[in-house]
Amino acid sequence: MPRKPRVFLPSVPCHVISRGNNRDVCFYTDQDYFFYLECLYDACSRNDVLLHAYVLMTNHVHLLLNPSDEIGIPKVMQSIGRRYVQYINMRYRRSGTLFEGRYKSSLVDAEQYLFSCYRYIELNPIRANMVEHPLDYRWSSYHSNAGVKRNKFITPHELYRSLGMTETHRHEAYRELFSIELGKELVHDIQRASTFSMPLGGSCFQAQIEEALGRKLGYAKRGRPSK
Repeated sequence: MPRKPRVFLPSVPCHVISRGNNRDVCFYTDQDYFFYLECLYDACSRNDVLLHAYVLMTNHVHLLLNPSDEIGIPKVMQSIGRRYVQYINMRYRRSGTLFEGRYKSSLVDAEQYLFSCYRYIELNPIRANMVEHPLDYRWSSYHSNAGVKRNKFITPHELYRSLGMTETHRHEAYRELFSIELGKELVHDIQRASTFSMPLGGSCFQAQIEEALGRKLGYAKRGRPSK
């Protein structure tokens, strides 16, 4: 059965998930996290892709990317897959693949789900019971988006800029978003969309995506095709 094609569109945010092969570790030391971020920043800069949010977990990565064209994100992920994996293999004298061959991706309806996706990504360490607050986790974009520490890797989305008239007000409004619990149903919707590489949004958003692509979208059925 042919693989379901990934969907990318210019200026439409995309939630990307890349997992370690067999759920194995992707990062061993602080230097590894730093080098991955440098690889990510360099690839995004060269391919005109904006990075709005990220979290680097021990064995997987969540990114909120915004491309200028349909090929920017695939080029970014390909660049990281080559450069970072080569670095890990040389540094730790290993061989073979590091990440799963198929990263997950889901277009995000910015008007309805952008900040839910921001929160979902930066709350990952809390859901994993690693820390009690996103501020306590070092390897995420929360520090930058919440105004705690500047981060050269992050470019705010235009809707982020609408959170307040000044940078201070935007930071305060962003931190306030995290006082609201991310409901189980919303978490399920985000996870389901990324698992099946489907748009995260309502029927109107999906219709817009289908019109832009010139084809219908649908969840792939598991198991053997019916006779």
